[in-house]
Amino acid sequence: MHKRTRLPAAGAAVLLAAAAAFTAPTAAHAANQLTNPGFETGTLSGWNCSGGLGSVVATPVHGGAKALAGAATAGDNAKCVQTVAVQPSTTYTLSGWVRGSYVYLGVTGGGSAWTSAADYTRLSVSFTTGAAQTSAEVYVNGWYGQGTYYADDLSLDGPGGGTPTDTQAPTVPGNLRSTGKSATSVVLAWDAATDNTGVTGYDVYQGAAKVATATGTSATVTGLTAATAYTFTVRARDAAGNTSGASAALAVTTDPGGGTPTGFKQAAPYLYNGWGNPPAATTVMNATGIKWFTMAFILAQNGCNPTWDSQRPLLNGVDQSTINAVRAAGGDVVPSIGGWSGNKLGPNCATTADLAAAYQKVIDAYKLKAIDVDIENTDEFENAAVQDRILGALKIVKQNNPGLRTILTFGTATTGPTSWGNRLIEQAKALNADIDVFTIMPFDFGNASTDMYAATVSAAEGLKAKLKSTFGWDDATAYAHLGLSGMNGLSDNNEVTTVQNWTAIRDWANGHHIARLAFWSVNRDRGCPGGGLQETCSGIAQNDWQFTSITAGFTG
Repeated sequence: MHKRTRLPAAGAAVLLAAAAAFTAPTAAHAANQLTNPGFETGTLSGWNCSGGLGSVVATPVHGGAKALAGAATAGDNAKCVQTVAVQPSTTYTLSGWVRGSYVYLGVTGGGSAWTSAADYTRLSVSFTTGAAQTSAEVYVNGWYGQGTYYADDLSLDGPGGGTPTDTQAPTVPGNLRSTGKSATSVVLAWDAATDNTGVTGYDVYQGAAKVATATGTSATVTGLTAATAYTFTVRARDAAGNTSGASAALAVTTDPGGGTPTGFKQAAPYLYNGWGNPPAATTVMNATGIKWFTMAFILAQNGCNPTWDSQRPLLNGVDQSTINAVRAAGGDVVPSIGGWSGNKLGPNCATTADLAAAYQKVIDAYKLKAIDVDIENTDEFENAAVQDRILGALKIVKQNNPGLRTILTFGTATTGPTSWGNRLIEQAKALNADIDVFTIMPFDFGNASTDMYAATVSAAEGLKAKLKSTFGWDDATAYAHLGLSGMNGLSDNNEVTTVQNWTAIRDWANGHHIARLAFWSVNRDRGCPGGGLQETCSGIAQNDWQFTSITAGFTG
């Protein structure tokens, strides 16, 4: 079974998500608020570990005579938590010593840090509590299938008690501007406001009517009329209900109706025949209007030979039958080559020419219009030689197949590409690979409380800026080479992309005329609220194929 998921890139070891910008939080005093922080009681007193997978051991320890051991399995990350009393509007520091593969230390809703280390390594996270917050949940956990981790000498430095009174309003948001528009929508952005206890959100007004809300510094206003002038303002608010004054007004005229965006546009959610009770593609097409699917995954078999999941042949199997059915219904597919796990073509094909020949077999098998290389993990994405081999092979097949579109899909940080993503883009330019679409996967950021709309837009804007600086493109051209591939519902890090989040992301994508919108996966596009991370459903309440229906509305 393949899980299309990413562990965080090495360059993003610490992900802080303290609620917002605080001008003058209360300083925390150096007093450890944790119960049994070094596990010296010989028990898990004060701690609660998922799946009964936590235990106290005598070795290896960092200090004293005991330490925590968490036996992470393929289905449980052995998360151990403790809830402590905290003071509102106060800065705290959580720290501790951990060892093992992909070990996390964090506070729910406040940030996390992680490391992979054979010896004890210190992690530290600072966070600021909300204006009315009186408790916090701290945690330490490993990663699925990575084996046992250890933790010792944990500390939460800060005071407890007291509820301050907040009557101070946030400052007025600045520099309200339009960053994209269409005939029916306007994308707005502004500079962040500040507040003594932290800004919790923003409200966008059209005249006196509130038309959008956001937790970040951007929002998309939809349902507008073509070729019409609108005036907008934005206000900031805090947890105590204080509201700022209105920003300077911004006038925006929507685009004329009837136009068709130019360039390559593709709404293509992932469909995987090797996993998760795959639905019939035509059933989904008839229910949603979707036309394209990204078919996963092409891997290597017996060296450099491309097959589905390293086992199913390109021709005369279930995958070809699916492709034939999609095309008979008026749609098409783009194969996804690679993914997070499995035996991939990039490392197994010895030369650029060999890899190009393997890609060509896939192109010839299905007479493709586009191919996607999902470049992930340390064997491909974090491997300079393999990155260059993939770029060189895509350059060759594009030259040999006029009209073929080439797509690269890779992970991202919330601010945009990681160092390996930046390298991939820079090498695409240096090698003149002529990649059509750079698609990022904005999920698995490591914090379950992540605002997935705000994080997706932030990551996309970071990618846009990198494409502009690398290729010398303007905004419109950079957006036209940008793709997004999300994860519907619950992610591997327990982030939640709601139906409303995905609709807003789709609207943002349309407003900025990006090239591609996808998500993982149609197999999971069924509701199962409270069901956790599943292969056959999203883990949230939704209608069947609802994310696919939303994606079908992507026009670029």
